Amino acid sequence: MNEQKGVATVLDFLTDLQSRWVSGLEQADGGKRFQRDSWQRPGGGGGLSCVLSQGTVFEKGGVGFSHVFGEHLPPSATANRPELAGCAFDAMGVSLVIHPRNPYIPTTHANVRYFEARPAQGEAIWWFGGGFDLTPYYGFEEDAVHWHRVAREACLPFGEQVYARYKEWCDRYFFLPHRSEARGVGGLFFDDLSEWGFERCFGFLESVGEAFLAAYLPIVERRRATPYGERERSFQLYRRGRYVEFNLVYDRGTLFGLQSGGRTESILMSLPPLAAWTYDWQPEPGSAEARLYTDFLPPRDWLAVT
Repeated sequence: MNEQKGVATVLDFLTDLQSRWVSGLEQADGGKRFQRDSWQRPGGGGGLSCVLSQGTVFEKGGVGFSHVFGEHLPPSATANRPELAGCAFDAMGVSLVIHPRNPYIPTTHANVRYFEARPAQGEAIWWFGGGFDLTPYYGFEEDAVHWHRVAREACLPFGEQVYARYKEWCDRYFFLPHRSEARGVGGLFFDDLSEWGFERCFGFLESVGEAFLAAYLPIVERRRATPYGERERSFQLYRRGRYVEFNLVYDRGTLFGLQSGGRTESILMSLPPLAAWTYDWQPEPGSAEARLYTDFLPPRDWLAVT
């Protein structure tokens, strides 16, 4: 593979995908538009951060594109591949986080990314990563089933076992060890993908990126008019605290952005506008809040639900 052609091909797709994600979410919100904010990284590269605040449906949303490069990969990128320490690199991706206003609409995250590492000697080493996951506050089986069906459809052209493999990886990755609980109902997560060759791996990245709106927007439409009160809002803010904990303590994308000298405002735009921590709070047994913990956060085969 020609290195420059590979970078340019992925770059074109990612910038177009960001535009399509932003457009689809603006239409779904029906009120506010995303603010566009371009930025440059002193060490090399830059990006475009698109942020929606206080929309009709989305309390906060961020869709960020970044392309950064430099002479030395940061530690978070070489933790699993120490042989690449000190390599020059290109890293690019589109990352999205949506925090809805209505507690019955789930928060969601999606990301697709491409890395190239260039050792001083030898050919460039490249890989793809990404996925999407869903974080409900109040669980609905039909939403989780729809989400996972779309995820499976995105994977099917690439093999019968691909969905199961990356669904299980998502369940493991979006997990808070200090809470011993999952962040949500999962989805897809993949990283270090190069085994299929460039064209097929890139095709998989495209399939995952293009499936996201089809997975998420029907759920938004189903739940956007659901009435809610202070109880539901308080629980939403409490559960958002878990989201903050994961992003700041465990998320590799956040760590990479900070360690690589990325723009802090853009890296942390994934955080919710409001969150709460209540000491030793426990849900009322049998409540809708308790069902989130018992019926939705433990990993399940959502495609087997009838």
